[in-house]
Amino acid sequence: MEGNISREQLKILVHLLLPLCIYWTAEEMSVSIIADITTNALCPAKSTCSQAIYINGLQQMVVGICKMVVIPVLGQLADEYGRKPLLLLIVSTAIFPSAILAIDESKGFVYAYYVLRMISHIMSQGSIFCISAAYAADILDGRSRAAAFGWIHGILSLSHVLGNLLARLLPGTYIFEVSVALLIIAPMYMIIFLTETVKLTPNLNQHLRWSSKAYKLVQDRYSSMRYALHVVTSSSTLKCICLVSFFYDMGMSGISSVLMYYLKSEFDFNKNQFSEILMMVGVGSIITQMLIFPLVNSLVGERVVLRIALLASITYALLYGLAWASWVPYFGALFRMVYILERPSTNAIVSKASSSSDQGKTQGLVVGAEAIGSFLAPLVMSPLTSWFLSSNAPFNCKGFSLICAAFALAMAFYFAWILPEAPSTQEENGESVEAPLLA
Repeated sequence: MEGNISREQLKILVHLLLPLCIYWTAEEMSVSIIADITTNALCPAKSTCSQAIYINGLQQMVVGICKMVVIPVLGQLADEYGRKPLLLLIVSTAIFPSAILAIDESKGFVYAYYVLRMISHIMSQGSIFCISAAYAADILDGRSRAAAFGWIHGILSLSHVLGNLLARLLPGTYIFEVSVALLIIAPMYMIIFLTETVKLTPNLNQHLRWSSKAYKLVQDRYSSMRYALHVVTSSSTLKCICLVSFFYDMGMSGISSVLMYYLKSEFDFNKNQFSEILMMVGVGSIITQMLIFPLVNSLVGERVVLRIALLASITYALLYGLAWASWVPYFGALFRMVYILERPSTNAIVSKASSSSDQGKTQGLVVGAEAIGSFLAPLVMSPLTSWFLSSNAPFNCKGFSLICAAFALAMAFYFAWILPEAPSTQEENGESVEAPLLA
């Protein structure tokens, strides 16, 4: 029956969620301490460091540019060569930057850390979600997929809470050592327990010369990219959801890139207030994504959940942009627990509109659209925020840039409102929409 998950399917899904939880916990552990390490290494005996800000901004820009191409390609590779090897590759890249700082925190090692972390983020940011969503779609059917997408994003929120707790409890000198240990455990667990869900076809090109193989590889990637674009552009649902994702990520990435600086300038917030808000949001997000989302989705469907989430994001942006007292950001954070449902509802819509063999490709292209938005947003938001936080602002509204981001979110809501529920690609190809690859 639709919405029911068998014990065998649940077992397979748990073997995906557990290593993801370990991986994200290890990644989150370093977030609260990396700013201090970078500042101490690049600007000793100083509380602020422009070099640290610039190197972080450069990393975000390079990652944003590369993700536009890398994520769709990784989605294609996951469809053709399997989910498991791609997940192993993505998770393993995070070991090296953390290992660098576990060895030494001097200036040279910090630069090496940012180079390796840039490579790791290009591989992992966004792609791990689209491949995990494709993995869940392989083993589940119907609205069970939507529940699984909610669990995946809920596990991310749980990992943020666990990572912050470990970072608070552990001495600073041990954070990266523990992080590296967890990052090694995650791929080891996948190697032993994770089941491959893609039925691989024999390699017919293994006897070709290396030059012919290289040419064939480029040709295959180009053909696969053209096919993926054709799948998306031929579906009104997928085209519309790409626009939703683009404008949503443009708004939310812009807000996240400047929010801490804005709150510090306006209300003199420090890491304690930020931690309180993050912990509150993390706990609430676990409940909304893992418990409330599957229930509400089964009643009203993914499109309605998406619209509710986008309305919450607009409210969130306006509350922060017009915040008139220090308690408003805490109240606004409640809406973050709702707008976070945009991710699993988008994954569910894309999965429904895609055939079994195209899950990785379509999820990857949608995340690629998000990457374009996240790349463009800081280019506008950073100078606009700096201008309105300075004494040269044309009028007194320090949160004006956040209000502008709300307009991008309103555009996302418009496209979500007109989002059609087109016939599934699976139905058009004569497949059963409800039949998973693994029975």
